[in-house]
Amino acid sequence: MKYLKLILAVFMLSGMFTHVNAVEPGKIVGGKVSELPEWFKDSFLDIAEDVEEAKDKNKHLMLYMHLTGCPYCYKMVEEGFKNNANTQIIKDNFDVVAINIRGNKEVILNEDLTMSEEEVRNYYKVNFTPTIVFLDQNNKLVYKVNGYRSVESFKNILNFVKNRAYQHTTLAEFTSQQNRIKQYQFKDHSAFQEITDLSIKRDKPLLVMFEDQYCVLCNKLHDGHLKNPEILKELDLFDVVRFNAESNQAIIDVNGNKTTPSAYARELRLNYRPGIVMFDQGVEVMRIDALLYSYHFAGHLRYIGERHYKQYPDSIFDYLRVYRQKILDSGQDIDLSK
Repeated sequence: MKYLKLILAVFMLSGMFTHVNAVEPGKIVGGKVSELPEWFKDSFLDIAEDVEEAKDKNKHLMLYMHLTGCPYCYKMVEEGFKNNANTQIIKDNFDVVAINIRGNKEVILNEDLTMSEEEVRNYYKVNFTPTIVFLDQNNKLVYKVNGYRSVESFKNILNFVKNRAYQHTTLAEFTSQQNRIKQYQFKDHSAFQEITDLSIKRDKPLLVMFEDQYCVLCNKLHDGHLKNPEILKELDLFDVVRFNAESNQAIIDVNGNKTTPSAYARELRLNYRPGIVMFDQGVEVMRIDALLYSYHFAGHLRYIGERHYKQYPDSIFDYLRVYRQKILDSGQDIDLSK
């Protein structure tokens, strides 16, 4: 009996300590929800049928792929779709269908292909939310927008598609013909290396950043992310080079070809500034061509820099889901909005 009481006492104390030392799970904060405009199409998600209906009105179909609570989606809806100069352009030239990339509704892409909303994410290789897919009147993808775009940048994309300029030129060439305002003077950074031969074998992944004088968000990048200790820690995982996307400096690309930053940015079809392309062992693995706040920016760098993409090759979302749970289980909050 004496030993039984001792054992029970040990179990009770153990339970008390477990309760006292239990970590309160962290929370996800900073998410924002925006109501979609009432003029978005009330679709049955039969995309082929939606394309035909848009064709009858001589419009393109726009697929707006979003995520509930996504701060970038909120910003895109409030600034890009609602109450600005773009609204009438969209209503006159596009039918818009919303797809929740975590949803389970059935989507009929064409007569041979049916999948869930979540599976559409992988079909269109969605690595950012929002992602906007433009379909022509033959149900073919003609342009894809990764992530948030400023009002002016989105307007250029809308005009590029509505004018069917994609049939004979690139967005970069189309944009260069528009009246643009110089917004940025190049800033140096201690992480930037003088690299002109990108084909040299290296132990670290290679991060190539493209900026130009018209870059709206380059100052924000330097004043924010590139001064953030968490981001700087992730940048240490890379060899980092920054190019002027308009430069005719002689460089060698990752495949050993002679080129220039200007020509290479066009070859990569990188239209966003500041645009970041990450390579590993001479192969492009991922690019950041959208606005990302600190949590997701660091996560994208870590996914490549620590080579988590090898364990989670299908989607960065698979990696971020595991990483997010680890952080929350440790009792830390995750703020998506900074």
